[in-house]
Amino acid sequence: MSRALDILLVGGGGRENALARALARSPRTRTLIAAPGNPGIAEICTCRPVAASDVAGLTRLASGLSADLVVVGPEQPLVQGLSDSLHAYGIPAAGPTGSAALLEGSKVFAKETMTRLGIPQAEPYEVFDDFDDAEAYIETCDEPVVVKADGLAAGKGVVVASDHEEAIVAAREMLVQRRFGDAGRRIIVEPCLEGEEISLLFVCDGRIAVPLVSARDYKRLEDDDHGPNTGGMGAHSPGSVTDALVDRVRETVVAPLLAGMAEERTPYKGILYCGLMQTAEGPKVLEFNCRFGDPEAQVILPRLSSCLPTLLETAALDSLAGVELEWDARAALCVVLAAAGYPTKPRSGDRIEGLDALELGDDLFVDHAGTRLQDDELLTAGGRVLSVGALGDGVAAAREKAYAAASKVRFDGRQMRSDIGAALAESA
Repeated sequence: MSRALDILLVGGGGRENALARALARSPRTRTLIAAPGNPGIAEICTCRPVAASDVAGLTRLASGLSADLVVVGPEQPLVQGLSDSLHAYGIPAAGPTGSAALLEGSKVFAKETMTRLGIPQAEPYEVFDDFDDAEAYIETCDEPVVVKADGLAAGKGVVVASDHEEAIVAAREMLVQRRFGDAGRRIIVEPCLEGEEISLLFVCDGRIAVPLVSARDYKRLEDDDHGPNTGGMGAHSPGSVTDALVDRVRETVVAPLLAGMAEERTPYKGILYCGLMQTAEGPKVLEFNCRFGDPEAQVILPRLSSCLPTLLETAALDSLAGVELEWDARAALCVVLAAAGYPTKPRSGDRIEGLDALELGDDLFVDHAGTRLQDDELLTAGGRVLSVGALGDGVAAAREKAYAAASKVRFDGRQMRSDIGAALAESA
């Protein structure tokens, strides 16, 4: 698999900006088109105004471009069956089929799959579509309690409630007030696992899983993990994960999952994100995602020395047997700059200043997540606006470089955690 590739990249967030940079630097990439892209991606490649949720439009675009590979960044089109649609036209897709993507698209499906395959998770759990039943059950649970919306909720559908009252409010918002629309039509109530939260990603060919380097993301809005849950306020790679732990997760979580899904004729191909809690009993699954994490991609992909297009093409069309990835020995860290009002009611339209002052390159990079251009001015246009990242000789060096750059980027109401990677940097 050494021929040049014409690649279509689907999505327009920070993760896709990181993917665009990684795909563009490969000598195998002949042309790279993004849909819909964003101002940051537009600096790397041509963007086409086709929404990531427009499965039919993306399929037509890929066919018209004679794409050799479609790399799908966000979860929504995967759950909607974009890979299936592309396969019908003979176009390889780096992402699971719609039925396999239900691992992320339905938390109930994921929980039931893990139960069936004996994969460690938070137990006992119950599923509800009636608020009164949920309220009665929550009153019997030990505190704290976790309440999860079943469907896709942009990373905000999980509430870790410190007491029954908070959990009941979360259940009411989801089931009665429909805070997340149909995504909250069903909810899961489960115990809160204790331990260290870790993220591990694997690239899968349906049978074999190859691990990517570890990363740690920070979900809470504020320092010291306070404030509401978000899609992620920063990340660093490596995380505090040993090779032994990676092997254990592969043996107890990923291998049985891939074998079970293949047996059930829903083979999983693409990136598998495992959100885990390292408990006293060992790693247990918090969630699965069917794509690169965001902002984990922003710190994993800059460290990848192997060819990303070849890796994704091999997973889609061939076997990963014998594949060993090469990585930059340096650490990477990124900090997210979020809009005023994020995550509940993010404000758009604030002018972004200071990017021109940054000396961007291989070791300092900015990924656009929620920006737009208006009359040649860059404005905020989403909750997470930008992530500023850096490579360095260790987390402390990467952290210093990333924060120095982030401090120069300004817009009204900017929110930014100050403690991304702080604990690991201090212990180095």
